[in-house]
This record gives sequence, structure tokens and C-alpha cells, in this order.
Amino acid sequence: MAVLPILDREHTVAPPGYSRWLIPPAALAVHLCIGQAYATSVYKTSMVKHFGSSQTAVGVVFSIAIVMLGLSAAIGGTWVERNGPRKAMFVAACFWSAGFLVGALGIGTGQLWLVYLGYGVIGGIGLGIGYISPVSTLIKWFPDRPGLATGLAIMGFGGGALVASPLSRQLLGLYDSGYDPNVSTSVAGGGALAGLFLTLGIGYFAIMMFGVFTIRVPADGWTPDGFDSAAVRQKTLVTSANVSAANAIRTPQFWLLWIVLFCNVTAGIGILEQASPMIQDFFRGQDGMSSVAVAAAAGFVGLLSIFNMGGRFGWSSTSDVIGRKPIYALYLGIGIIAYTLLATVGHTSTAVFVLLAAVIISFYGGGFATAPAYLRDLFGTYQVGAIHGRLLTAWSAAGIAGPLIVNGFLDREGKPGTLTASAYRPALFTMVGVLAVGFVANLLIRAVADRFHEQPASTTEAAR
Repeated sequence: MAVLPILDREHTVAPPGYSRWLIPPAALAVHLCIGQAYATSVYKTSMVKHFGSSQTAVGVVFSIAIVMLGLSAAIGGTWVERNGPRKAMFVAACFWSAGFLVGALGIGTGQLWLVYLGYGVIGGIGLGIGYISPVSTLIKWFPDRPGLATGLAIMGFGGGALVASPLSRQLLGLYDSGYDPNVSTSVAGGGALAGLFLTLGIGYFAIMMFGVFTIRVPADGWTPDGFDSAAVRQKTLVTSANVSAANAIRTPQFWLLWIVLFCNVTAGIGILEQASPMIQDFFRGQDGMSSVAVAAAAGFVGLLSIFNMGGRFGWSSTSDVIGRKPIYALYLGIGIIAYTLLATVGHTSTAVFVLLAAVIISFYGGGFATAPAYLRDLFGTYQVGAIHGRLLTAWSAAGIAGPLIVNGFLDREGKPGTLTASAYRPALFTMVGVLAVGFVANLLIRAVADRFHEQPASTTEAAR
């Protein structure tokens, strides 16, 4: 007998007449919490000071978390499909919260490796399981608008920093009277950082429990009123067949899409991880002082979070109309132009810098939200959650590549607080090349060959 039978899939089937619009809030409860990962730049400088380490060493914490996100999603994807979203969300909440608690212990004892283990490894597992847990369920609730459905869920992950960024600054100020969120040279002490991690760990667990106990799966054979599956099948690259997760990774389409996601994420994640100090450095004068206050820089992180979140919903919903392949051509093609402009003229005006960064991050977010719908189009709904989990290994790889490219260049250019816009140009031009590779990979994607399709009888039996 299960220890917690209420978490089992059979106890989460929606009754007749249940509104599918009650499902997105449950997904958002989880994704808004794990989206805190995008707010790490707010306290990054304090972490560097506390541990007496380099930007790269502290940035590794974020990279480990993203690596574990992809690995846990890939390994646990089939388990999530089999056990359902409620149990998966509960497991995610336990790992995510425990990651903060272990990370707080590492900060309190001055052991950076414990932060790697806590926030990076343990929390990263929570990230991966939590990220994929509602996606397959939402696609099944919204077969007529999969882009909108995945956008609704994944926009919460992009918006997590919108809450976590100002909350983190206020909590650091509360726990450390010597820390002033509005002074660029102010850094929080180890006790405040440990208190922040403890508070977030406990608070996020409580919020994620709301999602755990409100999520539902549709009954077998359910379809929304007025849904015409024949009309959906007429769209380019959209299949009515199904491909298993095991077969999907044998197709060139999966690996081309892996490259596309890797390139799009690598280009965006480097900016997000460095967002707060980056805008200050771009507008640093000859006297070494930046015209952008630290509070304004934190506000910039929040603004990027809005565009990250908006891009996930807006661009992904747009893909339901124009198709997944054209929308990725837009993400990558215009992204190349935006990165080139950011490197060459981004330092001329804060408005230009913010506009270009916002466009880039909206495409970054849109790429995440559109990926599950792209997978559904190519491989069907049979094991789309498990396939999505495997695809997220591209995020793991990008989580290493993006920050290492940016931090590697910056560590060679000088110390934090002394850098200027020119220090970022080599990294930004590198991202232009990365996006070009992704653009070509997207152009090469075609429909999946029939030999990879599952027989209808096998998918029916597996769904029971």
C-alpha cells in the first residue's frame, strides 16, 4: 500500500464537468516557485564576497542546478508519465525545499561545496521533476491549443524572478541591518544569506503544496467541446501518430531540436545569470561608478522576468497560429540581430540596452514554452512528457555553456565592480555564432519517418 495514496494517479482523475481552466493555476504554483533560479544574480555578489571566491566559482552553483534539472527530467520523465503530476509535484517540492535547507547549512558553515550539493544537486532534481510534472497534463487538457497550454505552465517559471528578486533583497535587508538594497557597494553577510535560503525553502514548499493538491488529469477519452482533431492534423509537421520516448531519441528530428534548444538557451542564460551586474557594468563611467543604481539593476532583473514570462505565453500561443518551425526561425534569426546590436550599440543608451535585452529574453522564454508543443507536433502525445524530459538535457548543457562563456570572459577582463561594456563584447559575439548554428538546425527539421511510429494497440494498452 502506498504511504500517501492520495498522490496516486487514480486519485487525480477529474470528474465529469471539471473545468480545464482550473489546471493552469496548479501548474503556476510549482513553476513560480522553481523559477527562483532566475533570481540568483541578485545575491551573487554577496555570495562571492562571503565565500571569497570568483564569479565563476559561485556561478557554478547555478550551472549545477541546471545540469541536474536536465538530467533529472530526462531520467525521471517516464516515471512522471507513469505516476502522474500530483506525485511528481510532491517529490519536486521535497527536493526543491531540501536544496535550500542544505544550501543554508553550506552558507552558515562557509562550505561552498554544500551549496553545490544543496541548491545545485538536490534543488536541481526538484527543478527538473517540477518543471516537467504539469506539462504533459496541460497538453492533454488542451489538445486544441498546445502552445497556449505549455505557455501557461512554463510562463510561471520565467516569472519566478519577478517575485523572488525583490523578495530576496527585502529579506536580506531584514536579516542584515548593514545591508542596503539601494547601495551598489552593499553586500549581505553570511547570516543573512543563510536566513534567506531557509525562508525561501520553507515558503516555497508551502506554495507548491497548493499545486500538488489541486492538479487533475483528464479522464480517458476526454476531449474539449468542439475539438476537431482532423483540423489539427492538417497543419505542417503535426502528426496524428505517436512515437515512444525510446524511439524519439533515435530520430534526427529530436537531435536537431536538441541543438535548437541548446543554442537558444545558451544565448539567453548567460545574460540572465549576469543580469544585475551586467547593466551596471555597461554604464560604468571613467571614475568607476555606474549610473545604474543597484536597486535599478534589481528592477531590471524583474523587468527581464516579465519579458521572460510574457514571451513564454505570447510567443508560444502565437506558434499555435503560425507553426513551431517559423516561430523558432524568428527566435533565432532576430536574436542574432539583437545580440549584434547589444554588443555594438547597447552601451549608448539604457533604453536601447533594456529594449534589446528584453527582446532577447522574450525569445529565450518563448523557446522553452514552445518546445513541448513542437515535440507534441513531431512525436504525438503518447510519451510527450518523457520525451520533453530527455530534451531538457539541452538545457543542462546550456546551463554549463552559457554562464561559462560569459563568466570566463569577464574573469579575464577584471574584477566585479570594475568592468565596462567592452568586457562583454567577446561573449556577446560568441552568442551570435551560437544562435546561427541553432537557426540552421531548425531549418533542417522535417516530419518524423513512419518507421518510428508506435502501433495504435500498443499506445492504447500503455495508457491504461
